[in-house]
Amino acid sequence: MNQGKIYVVGIGPGCEEDITPAVRAAITRSDVVVGYKYYFNFIQSVIHPGTECIDTGMKKEKDRAALAFEYAEQGKTVCVVSSGDAGIYGMAPLVLEMKREKASPVEVEILPGISAFQKGAALLGAPIGHDFCIISLSDLMTPWEKIERRIEAAASADFVTAIYNPKSEGRYWQLHRLKEIFCQYRSPENPVGFVRQAGRDEQEIKITTIADFDPEEVDMFTIVIIGNSQSYAWDDKIITPRGYYREQGTDEVGIGQEIMMRSFRTIESELQNKDIPLGRKWALLHAIHTTADFDMENILYTDDNAVETLHALLHDGKTRTIITDVTMAASGIRKGALERLGIEVKCYLSDERVAEMAARMKITRTQAGIRLAAEEHPDALYVFGNAPTALMELCKLMRLGKAHPAGVIGAPVGFVNVRESKHMLKSFTTIPKIIIEGRKGGSNLAATLVNAILCFDDAEGLRPGRDV
Repeated sequence: MNQGKIYVVGIGPGCEEDITPAVRAAITRSDVVVGYKYYFNFIQSVIHPGTECIDTGMKKEKDRAALAFEYAEQGKTVCVVSSGDAGIYGMAPLVLEMKREKASPVEVEILPGISAFQKGAALLGAPIGHDFCIISLSDLMTPWEKIERRIEAAASADFVTAIYNPKSEGRYWQLHRLKEIFCQYRSPENPVGFVRQAGRDEQEIKITTIADFDPEEVDMFTIVIIGNSQSYAWDDKIITPRGYYREQGTDEVGIGQEIMMRSFRTIESELQNKDIPLGRKWALLHAIHTTADFDMENILYTDDNAVETLHALLHDGKTRTIITDVTMAASGIRKGALERLGIEVKCYLSDERVAEMAARMKITRTQAGIRLAAEEHPDALYVFGNAPTALMELCKLMRLGKAHPAGVIGAPVGFVNVRESKHMLKSFTTIPKIIIEGRKGGSNLAATLVNAILCFDDAEGLRPGRDV
């Protein structure tokens, strides 16, 4: 007897127009069609007259697969139907496993269908424009602990995430837990879309945010799609950009700037708290880019509008001088930005007067340098990336009314008097300040904070490094 054949096909989400021509042909040429009885409602017009239709109830997947082999071994052509795509939470894995277990010579051919997440995505616009994953919340065959680890991985890695089997009568709390996890990693405005009965007469579509998403509006017939950190809602659609518009104009920038732009986008996507003022975010992105240290989220202190205020002073020519405690901090400030804005950077350490003053007054050279700087440029922007004694000297001069800087960047590094110097600086409430709290800091970090201020007008478009 000739062996039959088994087609395992996906019939799409429930609209006849979404059944592929290959699947239609397979159903039409089959002697037997096996499937969950509800699915036959969507393929009646496709089934050839005289075809034997065998329906089973819910949770009878193994019975369906066994029946398919039984008929195929009688020489018949059998079509096993799944909704959506047979390979995505469908019958394809089970049929192939059974063929392996039985060592059956019956030929099995898998034909893809349009999955519910694809149909839902099209109805929502373009939410799956970048890397994505699909997670089923059904814990019938997968322990919930493993599902939760997958949810956390997807949320933390910034995947667009489609949710299958989001809810049932007895399984209602899992979607609430998923929302709780995603809220830890995404901004409240992160878009969420869900489609009920996609492609069917009862179809319903809703777009909301992760903060306003109500799991109680969802049932077992719903597909949920959570956008990534770049996704946004527009014109009743969700768009997850592939990056073409972000990349537009890269021919006009150098390789260094292009690398910085890509790095900044990566850093932004990994921030724990994205809902912060633009000036603080711009300084934070620069600080993390320089140090690769996400602890900067916790230790970077900025006065309200400090970046904006200092940028305006430098950009409008009201502040023309930047004083640094050491030459390394001065060398890290971008020369292109300084030339563009007509700003001079001075470090007094190499001034011949400094060594004489330090020896005579028994103070450090950096202290002496700051005393000279305050005499000649009392209203400059002061930048500290190394010496806490120099910062403490400036604080003393400010208390005495001998210095009134346009602003101060306090990022000295080390173990002695470092924290104290920053506490001193923070007490001057009327002066715009950016501070790296605790022991961390450094000249490179101080310089990058100056660079953030100089190029703040590039922050809105997230285009750092034009002066690289």
